[in-house]
Amino acid sequence: MDKIREWEETLASMDARLRPIAEQLVDTTDPDWVSKLTGAPDPLDRAGVRVEAEALLVELIASYPSCDQDERQAIRLLFTRYRSFSWAATLPFPATTPDTFRSHLILFSIKDHGRDTRDAIVTLKELCQSAKSNGVRLEPLLREIATISSDENKYGMGSTRALLLAAC
Repeated sequence: MDKIREWEETLASMDARLRPIAEQLVDTTDPDWVSKLTGAPDPLDRAGVRVEAEALLVELIASYPSCDQDERQAIRLLFTRYRSFSWAATLPFPATTPDTFRSHLILFSIKDHGRDTRDAIVTLKELCQSAKSNGVRLEPLLREIATISSDENKYGMGSTRALLLAAC
């Protein structure tokens, strides 16, 4: 659990730097709001935390599968507590190989629905589509990560484990 405390300190620091970006209001009355939003630099770059965030994600993704159930739950709770970091945390590579698809699925498991199950479902479909179109066998990896994912039905649309198994 000492490692989880270290991760929390790092997450808390990055979350504080990302919060103003994550909570910035978007003026949807501006006719160019979509292009301004999509043309803005990535939040990790704007906050100056990309290198630190990506290093933490690599460490978390490597550790998460070998953690026990309580440690995995503690990691998921960090992503719930530090919402701005969780919102901005992305991997710098597409899900186009078995290894990269697996990494994306582990991050999906860690985020455990994020703020909205509907967004999680869209993300999972996009990941699966990208991996499948590149010849990745989805089912074994989806099943593997489902076994280490939460079984809590957080928002009434199924647990992360159920979402992964349904994608099989």
